[in-house]
Amino acid sequence: MANEGTLPIGAIGWVDLTVSEGDSLRDFYSDVVGWKPEPVAVGDYSDYMMLSPETGTAVAGVCHARGTNAAIPPQWLMYIHVSDVDASASRAEELGGAIVDGPRDMGAGRFCVIKDTAGAICALWNPGVEEHPKD
Repeated sequence: MANEGTLPIGAIGWVDLTVSEGDSLRDFYSDVVGWKPEPVAVGDYSDYMMLSPETGTAVAGVCHARGTNAAIPPQWLMYIHVSDVDASASRAEELGGAIVDGPRDMGAGRFCVIKDTAGAICALWNPGVEEHPKD
């Protein structure tokens, strides 16, 4: 995820797309917007970090809806930086939203996909180590 160390609470830190066939969408966005795919090994397959053609900076991800990502809906998903993923997910439920996936660990951080009261989906993300119950 972008700017993990300097990302303020409430900022959108990343976007990715999780779909059943990540390779074809990788190629689609490569051809349409010029992104350069960089494979990210995930077990026996690769997801993709999409790099800016001008700077080589990671700008988005294209992921397969497999394994731990199987429950993530096929849409562009923005990740909003929060101080405590579990507390924010609980609060979303209290306010009438729903948890779609997680909360769970991802790399060095923790995330959760939620649906708000209008039905829109986003992810809550914290790149640091949090105190949380075991999944």
